[in-house]
Amino acid sequence: MLTPSSEPSSLQKSSAPPRPEYPRPQFERAQWLNLNGEWDFAFDDDRRGDRERWYESGRGAFERRINVPFAFQSKLSGIADPGFHDLVWYRRAFDVPEEWAGRRIVLHIGACDYASTVWVNGRWAASHEGGHTPFGADITDLLNEEGGNTLVVRAEDFSRDVTLPRGKQFWKEGSQSIFYTRTTGIWQTVWLEPVHEARLEKVKLTPDIDRGEVRMRLFFSRETFSRETISVTEAAEPVTAVVRISFAGQSVAEQSFPVLHAEESRAIGLNDFNDHGLGRWWTPEQPNLYDVTFELVQSGQTVDAVSSYFGMRKISIENGRLSLNNRPTYMRLVLDQGYFPDGVLTAPTDEDFVRDIRLTQEMGFDGVRKHQKMEDPRFLYWCDRMGLLVWGEAANAYAYSEEYVRNFTREWQEAVDRDYNHPCIVVWVPMNESWGIPNVQVDVRQQQHGQTLYHLTRSLDETRPVIYNDGWEMMKTDIVAIHDYEWREPVLTERYKTAEQATQAMPANRRIFVGGSKYEGQPILVTEFGGIAYRKSEQEGWGYSGADSDEDFLARLGAVIRPLTVSGVVQGFCYTQLTDVEQEINGLVTYDRVPKVPVEDIRRVVRGEQ
Repeated sequence: MLTPSSEPSSLQKSSAPPRPEYPRPQFERAQWLNLNGEWDFAFDDDRRGDRERWYESGRGAFERRINVPFAFQSKLSGIADPGFHDLVWYRRAFDVPEEWAGRRIVLHIGACDYASTVWVNGRWAASHEGGHTPFGADITDLLNEEGGNTLVVRAEDFSRDVTLPRGKQFWKEGSQSIFYTRTTGIWQTVWLEPVHEARLEKVKLTPDIDRGEVRMRLFFSRETFSRETISVTEAAEPVTAVVRISFAGQSVAEQSFPVLHAEESRAIGLNDFNDHGLGRWWTPEQPNLYDVTFELVQSGQTVDAVSSYFGMRKISIENGRLSLNNRPTYMRLVLDQGYFPDGVLTAPTDEDFVRDIRLTQEMGFDGVRKHQKMEDPRFLYWCDRMGLLVWGEAANAYAYSEEYVRNFTREWQEAVDRDYNHPCIVVWVPMNESWGIPNVQVDVRQQQHGQTLYHLTRSLDETRPVIYNDGWEMMKTDIVAIHDYEWREPVLTERYKTAEQATQAMPANRRIFVGGSKYEGQPILVTEFGGIAYRKSEQEGWGYSGADSDEDFLARLGAVIRPLTVSGVVQGFCYTQLTDVEQEINGLVTYDRVPKVPVEDIRRVVRGEQ
């Protein structure tokens, strides 16, 4: 049952800190401390902070206040300054709850854009590069025994560097064209949690509906290993892992085993299927989820407990057909930029995610292509719960360099690792429209980079299709994903009559394949199209084609969707786009999420009912 209200607010109305919900719902511990809320803050435009050691107690002119986890560019941060401030500092005091005494204390930061350094009580705790992925550190040995601790975060952005993985964040002063307001610094939840030395570090859950089992890989801290496996240090008592799986509150399976290695793997059969598995598989219509708990037991005591969940679903390509749970599927997606008027990249509340998902489903779409943003895990959690398919896409750079390759490859691996367990994610999209590889048509280095990303992603996750370069200029790819903003219905109808015509067309004057690659029978989807501009608010803006009335808008919508649904070649589409964003007014709803025409009328067009 969904708990958030269907009426989100752009502001927190309670005394709880902003975004009070647990930030990592697929790996949840009962005890934690949310550090969101008001922090001391400073711009460091003169770059004095390192020289003057602002990370030490009493140093630095932290004259501003900021509302974490909202970036200073956003209204909800309390600052709302869209200018260039590439080096910023955060500081806040905190106390560790007395009941956590004797535990290891881990600090987590959900996302901080772009390069972060963290100090606790003036001592270095962690560094991280990447604006969309989480990081953390065990800060136990840095804490003051008498209490009263200080946390300082230095965040450095590189706003004008077009080789930086950035997504839709613009490198100029004001938003233009398809680029929007920048995000600098902390933009997802900061929190603490107590853990035991013997603990679970992460899990990877892989459903297998063909065998009726879930495969699990469990990763443990070094201190978890039993005595026999450690020779260089004295080990603790042996640890036993206990896994319990349930469905709708009913026990399904339980397994326990000794922890002997840093990684333990198990396949657990699920013998509770009914109707040949259809009753409990995960689908958009029935987003069934299994609950799972992991416990580590040492000397008869539970020293770690983590709760999670998984969905039994399969995405595959069979004889050129895209299939969900071994049945051909036609995907109706909408492009979702994940921007919010008051929060920029950060949703004001958890309920805002629920509202966007409900709007998407009410308009007849099965899923979203989350565009140029590695979205907050809370969004993916609600997609898992509510049954919305997601294409997981990277935040790309705009130009190529060797430094870009290093930065992007690292962050993309972290993103795939973070989101692997979400059943809603069905396709990986590491590249979009040759961003980061603008000369891929002729530059062999850039071609090989795209190939590398394809194979790297497949090596990290063999269960999901991977797209080489969404839009055009592809080489080895599991799906042929074409971007085509043609608006004339007869032209689209003729273009997508056959696979040969579709793959030899040149939308935006780009070849579909480069580097000697050719179409090899992969599923063909049109993954950006439409973009009908229709102004229904005070917001000025642009789109790919314009409507001047509700009737005209619906007619234009039908003119671009019908050719794809009647085509015997196209296996799905992704319409541009869900919402208006800043100066871009080609959304189905306005920036503040008001539908431009009745959602039931949009649904009839999307579902081919008129």
